[in-house]
Amino acid sequence: MSGRPALPSVTLVAVSSVALPATLAALKRSCDQVDFGRALLLADRAPAGLAGSGIEWRQIEPIRSRADYSRFMLHHLADHVETGHALVVQWDGFVRDGQAWTDDFLNFDYIGAPWPQYRDGLAVGNGGFSLRSRRLLRATGTIARVDQPEDVLICREHRHKLEDEHGLRFADMDVARAFSYERGDSTGTQFGFHGVFNMPAELPGAAFRALLQGLEPGVIGARESGELLVRAVRAGDWEMLRLVLAHHHAHPGRAQRLLRALGWLVAGRDGSPVPRGERR
Repeated sequence: MSGRPALPSVTLVAVSSVALPATLAALKRSCDQVDFGRALLLADRAPAGLAGSGIEWRQIEPIRSRADYSRFMLHHLADHVETGHALVVQWDGFVRDGQAWTDDFLNFDYIGAPWPQYRDGLAVGNGGFSLRSRRLLRATGTIARVDQPEDVLICREHRHKLEDEHGLRFADMDVARAFSYERGDSTGTQFGFHGVFNMPAELPGAAFRALLQGLEPGVIGARESGELLVRAVRAGDWEMLRLVLAHHHAHPGRAQRLLRALGWLVAGRDGSPVPRGERR
């Protein structure tokens, strides 16, 4: 696109061993919106389609679990980022509108979409689409535990320590809402987003169905697959329903989860753990 912002001080980066075609697509879509200083895919193997993309692949050890991912993000991501900030993306999120960027974002060491389920002042935020300073990447090396998601460890369990001992600055809620959305409602003006349950609104139907087709079964989480089942039925998108069922069936307790999704459908809910109207 013409007029995309130039961000030489920001490295776009994704870390994964699954959903590599979708991860590469998220990186490419982000690069279509913003001219980053560098774009990196850190993975145990290279996906097809890298040639001519401007995205650099660096080989890392396989990420076999959420604990492995948390450990890498907390302790090793800093080794790969030389710019002042890194924009972290995953396969189910990307830059949606480069023109929504503001250099004010660079005043913070961490920005992620708000978590509306928390009301204790520690609700910023989601790591799947997040801006992190190199100062923060170095500081998180002091976090030893990886028994929770790395964004929860950074933004909730250790936030006060990171602020007090390292002088790091987390975005406030208004900045976080302008930056990205995940479980909160979209305003249609955010810089980016995260969450497979938001992708039907951000991708053309054919592109989303192609993405689902290319994912390994089970990559979509148990709850998220139920949410997508509800969306597919409501939209009358039977091809999407067929594709999502493959992920739904990859998790245990599928009959119970189908009944739960049916309950959401009957109750007029979308399945989000945060009821609509309580998301801000």
